[in-house]
Amino acid sequence: MVTGVDGPNKVEYRGEISMGELLDRYEVILLDSYGVLIHQHGPLPGALALVGTMNAVDKRYFILTNDASRSPDAASRRYNSLGLAIPPGRVITSGSLIAPYFAAKALQGARCIVLGPEDSVRYVAEAGGEVIPAVDEADPEVVAVCDESGFPFLETVDAVLTAVFRRLDAGKPLHLLLPNPDLIFPRGERSYGLTAGSIAMVLEAAMALRYPSGDYPRFVPLGKPHPPIFEEALRRGGSRKMVMIGDQLSTDIRGARDFGIDSALVPTGLTHIGGGGLGDVYPTYVLPTLVRGR
Repeated sequence: MVTGVDGPNKVEYRGEISMGELLDRYEVILLDSYGVLIHQHGPLPGALALVGTMNAVDKRYFILTNDASRSPDAASRRYNSLGLAIPPGRVITSGSLIAPYFAAKALQGARCIVLGPEDSVRYVAEAGGEVIPAVDEADPEVVAVCDESGFPFLETVDAVLTAVFRRLDAGKPLHLLLPNPDLIFPRGERSYGLTAGSIAMVLEAAMALRYPSGDYPRFVPLGKPHPPIFEEALRRGGSRKMVMIGDQLSTDIRGARDFGIDSALVPTGLTHIGGGGLGDVYPTYVLPTLVRGR
């Protein structure tokens, strides 16, 4: 057995496990979406049967997705269009954590620039934010980088950077919110793309150049591997006997480990499981396939 050495909560790697064993062993199943159940072209092998089985036996399960570009209703409709009968109540998006964050920070009524498509804007508006255009002259109190789609990329990022500099140069406070901290995502079996976390990284790097003293705000992440999305899963699932099934060591597996729950890594997404091992962040198990019993 191998023990991971990265971080405060060391994890014992127990080897391969089957989907059937996970269903029997854990009260609550948490699943990532992209790279585990689906990719851009449809469901991954075993996903349809797994969801059907969990629905049939009323297994407690939740989809934990860093996607902040779709509401749970929209995500559910998309899953259903692919044959995955996942109701909205089973979907926990990073975008759905914006409202609790706004409530905790008393940001209702704050002027907000939002990067993302319509559902991203709706998340912020429903949280109480006043959404304003991303233009050079904007004076935002909040910048929420939710997604890389839904806007002209370079033009918008340049305008956000300018607005951020103008506000910080004036000595005004600014909240930077990052529901989706992912840097990359799998678009298909062998294609990948940049996502919201990469935009936030660029903006923070630019602020570091302009303000070398380090006196500038950082983005607050809500999605995996950070605690808020796991706390919501625990609130809904009602049991810490949970396992997180994911395809990324840096988000799904690290997040589960840091939250103190078990995890299973699938080889169908971003993490390449090769002869060199898994690095210094270990899952509890490797799950070769979602097909039950294999």
